[in-house]
Amino acid sequence: MTIKTQISIIGCGWLGLPLAEFLIAKDYKIIGSTTSIDKLKILNEAGIESFLIQLNEDGITGNHSEFLAESETVIVNIPPGLRKHPLKNHILEIKHLITAIERAQVKNVIYISSTSVFKDEAHFPKIADTSIPTATSNSAKQLIKIEQMLQENPKFNTTILRFGGLFDDKRHPANHLSGKKSIANPNAPINLIHKKDCIRIISEIIVNNIWNTSLNAAYPDHPSKETYYSAYCKDHGLELPKFDSTRKSMGKIIDSSKLEQLLNYSFKQAL
Repeated sequence: MTIKTQISIIGCGWLGLPLAEFLIAKDYKIIGSTTSIDKLKILNEAGIESFLIQLNEDGITGNHSEFLAESETVIVNIPPGLRKHPLKNHILEIKHLITAIERAQVKNVIYISSTSVFKDEAHFPKIADTSIPTATSNSAKQLIKIEQMLQENPKFNTTILRFGGLFDDKRHPANHLSGKKSIANPNAPINLIHKKDCIRIISEIIVNNIWNTSLNAAYPDHPSKETYYSAYCKDHGLELPKFDSTRKSMGKIIDSSKLEQLLNYSFKQAL
């Protein structure tokens, strides 16, 4: 068996670990990072050469040069962490990573971003891949800046992949909303994507060499928040959520048609 190219995945957690396993099954050599010592054993047992890497505002801790060495592609799959640390400068953390990627002469970068870079509005705009990110939250502004830094760097190819709300069979946003009261934006369209689709899409980008573009990724059905979550909770025996209809709903519709066309991709996991 011929080993294919080497890929480094920064962040082998809920999405990154099964992604690594999926790519290993396709004969890629996978190097993975985690911030948890306990996780190293799990990654190694999955056939992932693992490193303890932590991005900080003042640099990177861990053997990042060896982690990136000889990898053709790097997948950056780390949340900004601004909910826990709202004053953190995630842009600075990624700047250090970009410098390390340049030094390692990596060819390609996939940056896992979010559809939260697009603003929610009362008329529920249809957001294409060419739409300009306009969201103004601290997290969104940092993500937008990071996207720009990566896309404008001439030393490697970058594809930005903006996922909607991720879920799988065990982790679903309805579990969080169940029993809640006065939930805002009941009429807003939902933009969700199953973890299995995320993994397949990343793999298809690599296989088909889809570089230097931005792609939106959300399942193409967009029922309203109230309709969808009420039905989901009812079907799964969860306490129904209650929504606040007194204020105007704000939202957007994420259009993934460019991704479907470029990759000849059909979403596999329904909502």
